[in-house]
Amino acid sequence: MPPRRRFGKRLVRSLFPIVLVILVALLGSLGFIVYCVTHPAKRAYLVTPQSFSQVSPIVLNVSDETWANHDGTRARGWLLKGTAGAPAVVLLHRYGADRSWLFNLGVKINENTGYTILWPDLRGHGQSPLVRWSSLGSLEDDDLLAALDFLRNLKTESKTKLVRDSFGVYGVELGAYSALKAAQPDNQIRVLVLDSVPASADDILNSAVTGCVGVDNSLLNFASRLATRVYLLGHYENTTSCEAAGSLRDQRVLLLSGADAGPLKDDTISVQHCFPNRANIEVRTDLPLSGLNITSATGEQGDSYDRIVIEYFIRNLQ
Repeated sequence: MPPRRRFGKRLVRSLFPIVLVILVALLGSLGFIVYCVTHPAKRAYLVTPQSFSQVSPIVLNVSDETWANHDGTRARGWLLKGTAGAPAVVLLHRYGADRSWLFNLGVKINENTGYTILWPDLRGHGQSPLVRWSSLGSLEDDDLLAALDFLRNLKTESKTKLVRDSFGVYGVELGAYSALKAAQPDNQIRVLVLDSVPASADDILNSAVTGCVGVDNSLLNFASRLATRVYLLGHYENTTSCEAAGSLRDQRVLLLSGADAGPLKDDTISVQHCFPNRANIEVRTDLPLSGLNITSATGEQGDSYDRIVIEYFIRNLQ
């Protein structure tokens, strides 16, 4: 064998273990990232119906409910029944949060309107979630449709329907994206209040990757998207918010955001131009604090934000 060929083989044999170690390290790193973004950190609920009753004079009959998702998994949420025959409002939290972040807002909506309120934990979120992984907006819209089916089947003590077939949905970031997608197949979603709408599922994923590794890198984001598609077995979809908005017709939509939302503020401003019926769209992106950080709002800021949401539902959902 020529010396040059022998040298080449020795070089390949010596480099192969190094390349293998690097490849395993890269795959391991991607595996960590994918697990991190699809299994957001869990924390104790900020408030529960039980803890709320201890500090508030308001007596609430909030129940902890479960129902079936369309893919055979189970979902859960807090339910506050309203006036028989009134509409219902579903509140969807942001990625990395849980139903407790929106509890106070839901209570205020119920007090001012008599609407039935449902606070679901999005899949992969909340304490000991029934579905342990998040699909980052790919399946959460279908989970919302299942939640509406649950509401439609609620009965009063006299066995009549509790909820009229008219729904409002409030959503922040991941919740807003999911609500926007769900409104196309279900025209009984009459009102949408969407805070800090991401441009696509990729934007939610990219933000989650940055939160996991502390680095915003386009190549890393690209590799993470590919790995997430593999992990979710083809369920990952990157429908843009503009595409979803363009499929709607006569729903009333309020778009909210603020200076604290970063790039999501610009995304929210941009998506208003995608709705075919601009007369039904209201935009408030000048808020001092968006729904992303509403739990850190002062009393005055929080009340002002809640009032905007409540009044919009009163005007458009009744």
